[in-house]
This record gives sequence, structure tokens and C-alpha cells, in this order.
Amino acid sequence: MKRIALFLLTNVAVVVVLGIVASLLGVNRYLTANGLNLGALLGFAFIMGFGGAIISLLMSKPIAKMSMGVQIINNPRNQDEAWIVETVRRFSEQAGIQMPEVGIYQGEANAFATGAFKNSALVAVSTGLLQGMTREEVEAVIGHEVAHVANGDMVTMALIQGVMNTFVVFLSRVIGYAVDSFLRRNDENNSGPGIGYMVTTIVLDILLGFLAAIIVAWFSRQREFRADAGAARLMGRKQPMINALYRLGGMVPGEMPKSLQAMGITGGLGKLFSSHPPIEERVAALQNAQQL
Repeated sequence: MKRIALFLLTNVAVVVVLGIVASLLGVNRYLTANGLNLGALLGFAFIMGFGGAIISLLMSKPIAKMSMGVQIINNPRNQDEAWIVETVRRFSEQAGIQMPEVGIYQGEANAFATGAFKNSALVAVSTGLLQGMTREEVEAVIGHEVAHVANGDMVTMALIQGVMNTFVVFLSRVIGYAVDSFLRRNDENNSGPGIGYMVTTIVLDILLGFLAAIIVAWFSRQREFRADAGAARLMGRKQPMINALYRLGGMVPGEMPKSLQAMGITGGLGKLFSSHPPIEERVAALQNAQQL
């Protein structure tokens, strides 16, 4: 509940800060005088910025089950399933969280954790991961996902995404209104936004959206380093996680929906937009860590 409270307070703080800065710079008076109510815009930015992030967070677990075809292990059917469930249970107890749901899905080597609350999360591993790794390496990957849950990374990333969305919505519309007002400064009939506002807003939504995606991806990469270290702590040593990363580096990672990529074990190409750091950087970070 503390992270949910932090989520809401941060969102409110963003809106308040935007309002104060705009008022100090005189933007509020300018926009109001020209027909744009700043308070309404901030409210709109808040709803648009965080609405999607919150809905995505709340729906993350059922969507993951459906989109990935995850089979929840309620009653283990074999020794492997029993071992996976027991490993998740053991790590969850060590991390101080309630037992997540545990699942398996068909696919290439990957794993993920998801869920709106860390005490009702889902940890799932692929059949490719189980077939391509030793048990110790799979154990390290499971530790990585449990660390994601214990660190509250699902809520953290949704919060960051919501903050970025709010700035994109707010700034694109403020700049769009300013551009439109400049273009129509000699137009006597300038009630309501014109084509300049619409075009500028659309273009900035796209451009600022790319910038926001880069920032969110950077934060996601930092959470990956932390989850790697968390797996090493849960196992009591670094080497199993290092071995698992080296193994993953030689595999073809399974594709996952965009909403789950940040909580997986492997990432995509393109460093600026990648939710995961390169394998060599993750290994180096673990090797150089003085304390876990």
C-alpha cells in the first residue's frame, strides 16, 4: 500500500509542480487570457498521463496469462513443476513477500514477473528456459523475477511511465497553443484552437513520446541491474546469476508483449530504447559489486 500511496502522491506532485512553474512564469495568465484554462489542461494531462499507466498496471496479470498462454501451476504434475513452485516459495519467503502465482508458458528462453501488487504477483518461466539451462541457472533467473516483485518494479515503472506521459500531454498542448496563437495573431476570429495547435500537438506527442520512451527505458535498465543483484543475494552468491546471463547471451530470447518486456529477463535491440542492459554490462555490474 505504501507504493500505491507513493504512486498517487507523485502524480499529484507532478501536477502541482507544473501548475506552480506555469504560474510563476506567467503562462497561466497568458493561456487563460487566450482561451486555454491551465487548470483544465493540468487535469486533462493527469487523467491522460496516468489513466493508461494505471489501467495497464491493474490489467497486467490477466493480460499476461492470456497473451502468453501461461499455465498456472496449482497442482504440480511432475518433479520439475514441483521444484519451480518450491523455488519461488523459498525465494518469496527470503524476500519477505507473499507467494506469487507460478506459471509456465511455451516459448523460447525467457521469464517474467507481473502484477499490480507485490503480494499478488505472477512469476512465469518459459519451456525454452527450462530446457536450455541448468537448474542452478533457472534458479537464478527465478530469483531475478522474485527480486523484481520484491522491489516493487511493476508499480515503479508504471509510476515513471505515468510521469512521462503527463509531461508529454501537458507540454505538447502548451507549446501547440503558443504556436497556434503566434500563427493566428492577426486573425480577428481566433476563437478555439486552429490547425497550428492540432498539427503541433500531434507532432510533439510523437517526438516527446519518443523522448519519454528513452527515459523510461533508462529507468528500466537500472531496475534490471538491481534485480540481478537481488537474485545473487537470494542465492547467496553471484556466480549462478552470472552463468545464467552468459547462457542467455547465447540464446534467442523469446518475444513478449511490450507491456511485459521491462519485467522479463532479456531485452531487445537498440540500447536507447531497450528495457534491458547488454548482457556484458549486467555481468560486469555483478562482478564489480562489492556487496549484494
